[in-house]
Amino acid sequence: MGVQKDSVKFNVGGRVMETTATTLANAGRNSMFGAMFDDNWNLLLSSNKEGQRFLDRNPDCFGVLLDLLRTGELHIPPNIPEKLLYREALYYGLLDHVRAAKWGPFDGNRLRLSQSVQGQAPGDGTAIRAGPDGGCCVAHGSMVHVYDWMLDEHPPLSLDFQRVNDVGWVDSDNVVVGVSERLGRGDGGMGLFSSHSGELRYKFQVSHENQVKSYTAGALSFSSDYKIFSSCKGRSNEYGVGVWDQVTGKQIDFFYEPLGWSLGDADKLQWLEGSNCLLVATMFPRKDNCYISVLDFREKKMVWCWSDMGAHFTADERRVRDAIAMEDNSSICVVNEFEDLGFMDLRSSAATSIRWSSRSRLMKGKMPEEPCYPKLAQHGGQLFSSMNDCISVFCGPEWVLTSRLKRSYGGSICDFSIGGDRLFALHSEENVFDIWETPPPPIL
Repeated sequence: MGVQKDSVKFNVGGRVMETTATTLANAGRNSMFGAMFDDNWNLLLSSNKEGQRFLDRNPDCFGVLLDLLRTGELHIPPNIPEKLLYREALYYGLLDHVRAAKWGPFDGNRLRLSQSVQGQAPGDGTAIRAGPDGGCCVAHGSMVHVYDWMLDEHPPLSLDFQRVNDVGWVDSDNVVVGVSERLGRGDGGMGLFSSHSGELRYKFQVSHENQVKSYTAGALSFSSDYKIFSSCKGRSNEYGVGVWDQVTGKQIDFFYEPLGWSLGDADKLQWLEGSNCLLVATMFPRKDNCYISVLDFREKKMVWCWSDMGAHFTADERRVRDAIAMEDNSSICVVNEFEDLGFMDLRSSAATSIRWSSRSRLMKGKMPEEPCYPKLAQHGGQLFSSMNDCISVFCGPEWVLTSRLKRSYGGSICDFSIGGDRLFALHSEENVFDIWETPPPPIL
């Protein structure tokens, strides 16, 4: 490390401010200030004859960001609009520092309601998906509304009155949308859109016997090696799960639906990084029965499966509403409409029964007038389950209920998503979504 005691003077919009090279080095190599140092973190001299570096930027915001680099704490005076500060932080390459100071690493047991956003579209929401940088997108009917991490809305994605079934982030600049086919129109399928402009960049096609087919794209999933998976329903034999290269948009594989099983109607897809397999789950009430399977595309083989067809479950237990694979525990977790959690062993090729945990039976007599089906998610070793107007957090080897997230406005939660160190919860009745954040840890 070079000598860091040197003072550095900036003339920012006519106001002179002085700091040290040590403070500037806290900005990191990827910031504008990091470019002022050589490979050994020696300060590179570049100033006017008064020894000042001139910046034609807002001096008030510069002072706030400089203080953030000194102390690690963010204090925004009331005379500075937050979005102006964020714009300046983006210019200096300090957005990650600002975000880290505003909210800490994600912890479901420490989440606090940050704010709620009223949606722009009428009717119930279909899905909400957290973006990689703290933004989100919300699907309503044939529209997708995209928000950046400051919760400013970008131009919406309009799907020409085609119903949106799922949406997912490829990266902070691109989203994939899966929509239903309209009979006689030859449309439907999937498209890659710019999250900033709403522009359609390209469509993902399905080919069967060397012919391009129209299809309905359902649930989506993404792998770390740039593959996109989608459940597909066509008008002939295009039932199953398709795979595309997210860089080129070309179809690279297709797993056809076996006779007597359900893949093309899947509600949930989940890529399993540890085993390089795909969880595919079709739940009640989309089908009269539930079908959960794990597919190995390398061998074109179903390596694990479970269905409630012919099983002697009680009426409550057979209605599996969501499923999630937990590779660390070699199990699949399911949930029914009373938020009872069930577990199945992934180590055998097929599960014969569900081990139910009836921790939430007390809710049976308290169902709202318009309940939403529960959803599951896992993040950082914690398990999350939505039920009516709250989200439960479970921790530990026995998945003990440790906290609940709840607010009184908006009605039942129809979907939620975790990403960018935030949890987003979409309500069904008032077309509103909530943003939950973990407060930053205290600086000692």
